[in-house]
This record gives sequence, structure tokens and C-alpha cells, in this order.
Amino acid sequence: MVEKKDLSAEAYNVCWNKGTEAPFSGKYYMHKEAGIYTCVSCDGGLFSSDAKYDSGSGWPAFFDVLSKANVACKKDHSHGMVRTEVLCGNCGAHLGHVFDDGPQPTGKRYCINSVAMCFKPSS
Repeated sequence: MVEKKDLSAEAYNVCWNKGTEAPFSGKYYMHKEAGIYTCVSCDGGLFSSDAKYDSGSGWPAFFDVLSKANVACKKDHSHGMVRTEVLCGNCGAHLGHVFDDGPQPTGKRYCINSVAMCFKPSS
């Protein structure tokens, strides 16, 4: 597990203060390489590149999780909205939000901050 003090200021703000990065700015927004996206805080596997798609939202989007045990969801009533927050199921870091307007087969759009993730390419 990465120590919180070793995260960049932006990653710390997103993961532990429930911040967000600016849309269209994240390093993984247009990333197309095959592999696995992991939690920047604990290295737990979150999403496969096979589930990544361009939602046009400005953040990396996935239609499914790598493992339901590795991703948790909870209601978020911040900013005058009702949304579903996405958290790392292992360490509790804030990752982003999930919406019900994604492609099939799940209909989900996991909208995730790039700074909350690392990438491990397929071998």
C-alpha cells in the first residue's frame, strides 16, 4: 500500500478528500493500451482495459469492474445531487462515480479519475 503522504497532492485530494480532476485532463482519459487499472493508494485491481470506452464525459469510463470485491459503491448527496460514489473496496479511496447510462452489457458508466489509478500493461 502506498502511504498517503507519498501520493501527489492531486491524487491525495481526489482519493481522500473526494475531489475530482478537471475533465479531459487525466492521463488515462484517451489511454488505449491493454492491461489492468489499479488503485493508486493500494494497488488493488479495479478495471480491465477490455471494459474501457469513450463516454465523452472527460474522464476514463468503464462499463464493468474487474472484481465486485475490489470496488464499493455508496450514495453520495454532495453538491446538491444524488449520485453513486465509487470507492476502492480494499482501502476506501474515492475513485469517482457510477451512472446508469453506459453501454451494454451492464448499462453502467464508471466515471473514474485518472489520478486515482495506476496502469499495469498486459504482458
